[in-house]
Parts: sequence; structure tokens; C-alpha cells
Amino acid sequence: MNQVVEQLKRSIVIAVKDIRIYYLKGPVIIFGLVFPLFLALAYTVGRNMPLKEILPGLTGMTTFFAATAVGPSIIPWETRSKTLERLLSCPVALWTVILGDVLSSFFFGLIISVVPLTLALVIAVQPTGIALLVPGVVIACLCFSALSVLLSAYPPTDVPATTMMLSSLVKFPLVFISGIFIPIDQLPLWGRILASISPLTYFTDMARQLMLGKGYYPLTVDLAAMFVYTAVFLLASFKLHERTIARRLS
Repeated sequence: MNQVVEQLKRSIVIAVKDIRIYYLKGPVIIFGLVFPLFLALAYTVGRNMPLKEILPGLTGMTTFFAATAVGPSIIPWETRSKTLERLLSCPVALWTVILGDVLSSFFFGLIISVVPLTLALVIAVQPTGIALLVPGVVIACLCFSALSVLLSAYPPTDVPATTMMLSSLVKFPLVFISGIFIPIDQLPLWGRILASISPLTYFTDMARQLMLGKGYYPLTVDLAAMFVYTAVFLLASFKLHERTIARRLS
């Protein structure tokens, strides 16, 4: 038990290191905030939609893009600079390093998500919904962060651009099938089936229900789905990085 606690402390140290090196940069912060805003504006221009109507999608996109902004490229960067090799030569388990990367993405996503969350709390969410929306954002940030680190497992490369490109091929389709631009209940059957496999769907659905009173799934289903996806992404990240670490360091 003491060893696990020590490894968890080291994960937090790694997370702080990642934030200082990779996240506290203008382009990363801008990508987390401005890009989702432009997507939302592109969707709403000419449609005379009130701010309250776009807040669920804006909150979902901001949380998603902020929590996945740098995660896919941290391991390749660490590999290229040989810091991953140095870390693993210390008394640090591989899962500790992976968890540290996940936590750094989580904290960054949580900080950036404060902006749309504050708007939502002021404009759209009833006081009774705050108790669910805030924990929902926390769970969503952890879920998306675990996904971002999972996306860096294959291929085991030291080129960050490669993993960022491949992660974009996953992230952007998820945005368009997750009920952000078109509510799930307005999608055809095949669209609802596709939406059900996206973790972003359940966070967006929860935000839509708490802000607008219009949800497709029960809130318990949304929360349970995000918990399950978080556990699956974390476990898959640990296992896949264990399988590729030898090839990555060779």
C-alpha cells in the first residue's frame, strides 16, 4: 500500500512537470479556448441562436479539446528528448508515468473548462443542476485525458506530429457524432448508434439536460457511461504502453 501511495505522489510530480513544460504555452491555451469557440460560432452564425442554446455544445467542445490538446504528444516528446528513458531508470513504474501524463491533461482541461462552466452556471444552469454539472465536468476531463494518452500508444514513435495527426483523425469525428451540433434525438437511427459509442456524447447530453432541460439519456446513464469509459481508457493506456515501451525505447 505504501508503495502505491509513493507511486501516486510521483505521478503528481510528473503531472506538474508536464504542465510546466508542455501546457503553459500560448498556442496550447488558445487551441483549448479559441478553436471550440470558432466551431460554435461557425455553427450558429445566421441561425439567431441564443447563447444559452450553444452553451452545452461549447462546454463539451472546450472540455474535450482542452483535455486532449497535448496528451497524445507527451510520450513521443519524452521519447525524443530521452526523458522517458531517464524516468524509467528511476524507481518509477510505467503506469506512474502514464498516470502523471493523464493527470496533467486532466488539470489543464479542468482549468480551461472553468470559462464555459462559469458562463453556464450564470446563464443556463439552475442551482439544483450545479451539484451534477461540476462533478460531470471533472469526470469528463479525466475521461478525455485518459483517451488522449491512450491515443499516443500506437504507433510507438518519437515524432509528436504523427500522434497528433492520428489523434485528430479520432477526435474530430467524435465531435461531429456526439450530439454537439445536432441533438441526439434528431439523428437518424444509424446516427444515434454512432453517437452511443462516443464518450463525448454522454457529457454533452448531460450538459444539454442540465442547461436546457432536454436530454436523450437519463443523467445516471450519462454519468455511468463516463465512469466506464474512464476506467476502460486508463486500463487500455496502461496495457498498450506496456506492450509498446520496448519498441519505443529501442
